[in-house]
Parts: sequence; C-alpha cells; structure tokens
Amino acid sequence: MGERAALWRAPGLLATLTLVAGALLDLFGPKPYVGLPLLAAAPLAAAGTLSLGVGVLFAVLATVAAVVLDLGQGQPLLATLVDAAVVGVVGVLALAVNVLMRRQVTELARATAVAEAAQRAVLPRLPARAGPLAVASTYTAAQAEARIGGDLFAVQETPFGVRLMIGDVRGKGLQAIGAVSVAIGAFRQEAEHAPSLAALAARMDKALARNAAREGVDFPAEDFATALFAEVPLDGRTLLLVNRGHPAPYLVSGGSFTPLRPSVYALPLGMGLPGAATHERPIDRWPLPTGASVLFVTDGVTEARDGKGVFYDPCRSALAGRDFADPRDLVDALTEDVDRWTGHDRQDDMAVLAVTRTPAAGATSLSPPSASPSVSPPVSPPVSPP
Repeated sequence: MGERAALWRAPGLLATLTLVAGALLDLFGPKPYVGLPLLAAAPLAAAGTLSLGVGVLFAVLATVAAVVLDLGQGQPLLATLVDAAVVGVVGVLALAVNVLMRRQVTELARATAVAEAAQRAVLPRLPARAGPLAVASTYTAAQAEARIGGDLFAVQETPFGVRLMIGDVRGKGLQAIGAVSVAIGAFRQEAEHAPSLAALAARMDKALARNAAREGVDFPAEDFATALFAEVPLDGRTLLLVNRGHPAPYLVSGGSFTPLRPSVYALPLGMGLPGAATHERPIDRWPLPTGASVLFVTDGVTEARDGKGVFYDPCRSALAGRDFADPRDLVDALTEDVDRWTGHDRQDDMAVLAVTRTPAAGATSLSPPSASPSVSPPVSPPVSPP
C-alpha cells in the first residue's frame, strides 16, 4: 500500500509521466528510438528520490515496455535486445544511485545524532528555575546539520546568588566545540568560588588564554570569546552585570525593552593582552522589579538582517509593547520574530537566554529601572563581538 501511495507523490508522478511519455513517443513519434531516452529516464526519476523498491519497479517496467514496444512494432530481435540492454543498464545505475543516496542519508543522520549528543554534553539543558528566577533558553546553530556552534550559556546557583553567563566563541560549527567546552567548564568551576563577577570574568579570561596556549594558537588575540556575566543575589532585587565585549542584555518590563549597556566596555575573554584579566572591572548594578525579565542574546540576534540589510532590534521589533507571562513565552516570541525578520535565513549561531524574577522573590514596583546604572557612564567604544 505504501509503495503504491509513493507513486502519486511528486517524484513518483514525475517518473510515471516520464514512463508513459516514453511509451507514447515510441508508439506515435518519429522513428526510430525517439521514446527510448524517456523510458530510460523513468527509473532515474524514481530511484533518485523514492525507495529502492519503487526504483526496481520502474526499472523493470521501463525495460519490459521497451521490449514490448519494439516487438509490437516489428523491430529486429537484435535491436530489441540492444534497447532492453540500454534501458536495463540505466535502471541498474539508477538503483546504484539510490543505494548510495540512502547510505549518505544514514551517515548524515548518525553524524547529526553525534552532534546532538555533543551539544547535550557540552551545553546541557538549563533548569526551569534557579533561586528567585524562572529560566528559559534556546539555541540554534548557523550550520543546521551540525546542531552546535560557538554560542554558549549557563545558569548556576552559587553561595553568592544565581550566576549566569552567555557568550560567543570565535568560529562556528564543530570546530567551536572545544572552546565552548572549556568556557562552560571554567564557569561551572569558578562561579562557585569567585568572590565577585569581576573576579569570575578574570578567572575565565585566564582559563581561555591557557587553553589557547595548550592548543598552540599562534595569535591568542584571534582566538577570543565575548561574554556577559550576570548575578542575581538571593533576594532577587538587583541585577549585577560584567560585560566583556558582548551584546548588551535587555530589561523587559511593562512591554518595554531597555538595553542595559555597560558603563565601561571591556575586551573579550582569552585575548591574552596585558591587563585584560584584571579583577578591577566595574560591576554595573540595576534594580530588578518583581515580574521583570532580563533577555540575554548573542550576535545571531543583534546582527540578524532582513532582505534590505537592516539589523534586527528587539526594542523596535514586533515584540515591543507585548507583555510576557514567563521567560519561555519571551524566548519563543523572540525566536519566531527573528526568523520572520531574516526570512528563515540565519547567517550566525543564535543563543537566547531569558530569566524572570518571580513574585516569590519579594514585592517591588513593576516600573522599569532608570536609564542610568549606579556607575559612571561609558568611556570607550564597544568591542564588536565575533
């Protein structure tokens, strides 16, 4: 039943029409052999996209049709055998193509499964809750067949509160797995012990620089990672940020998206430059109202372009003015809006992480924070993320 149903799908219909057209041309077209190429093409049309069984069926039908038509038109026996051999050989080649294509599909499925397993191992699923925060995330690699790229995120409860990281290592696809693994592992280790976010960023900087040295990177400054570190103390009232060359996050409250830009723009991690791994970076502090969300993204969002080359901006997107009940709604809505903006043609990995302060953390005003953090204004231009 399944084989017969396959005949009426588009590839099966094409193969059927090719077979019928070849037979009709052989009967009524100019002589000789005008329909023979179409008869030979029918198994190719079937075997290229349909199952092996359907390919065998069309190969047999095309060969039998060539023999019957030649005999019915009084062709010499030798000519009939030659025509049957030609159609039969093309049919066998079509079946060989079918087998090779099936094998490649199987190998691709295995490679995809391995990549998914690597992603789960390197970038494990985040908890739905962490301290006073509800958590949601999504990840889409630029190389869809690889299923993993250079973007990363992590959320961890520590003695200092909930600490978060989102980052983007240089490169895409499978070659980025090593750097992502080092970054995630270093964060898991150091987030428990670093006394401040600035110290955590400095330790991460050293870890990536050491990894570049182990890998024999000739120019460590070219093997960097942007990163954004965040901390929400146990009471949930404050958001602390340290930005190392990463796109700024957004405070989402009351339908507005407010970018939380750093007071001082710092270099990305792992560049190996003197003074980069210092603990004396300023920590930006922002009030976090109950029910407000913080949206963390990578440059796959901020550098997404539409057909006219215009960059995507969450503050001016279709999401502005909407209320989101939880971080999952926010993450899903943003992902769908970026897909719409780009026409489903992403050019870079895209990671999205959102956290929402739940009412259990305490009661504060739902109004968004002031436009200025409690530190000095920016003093240097931003560093472009990779």
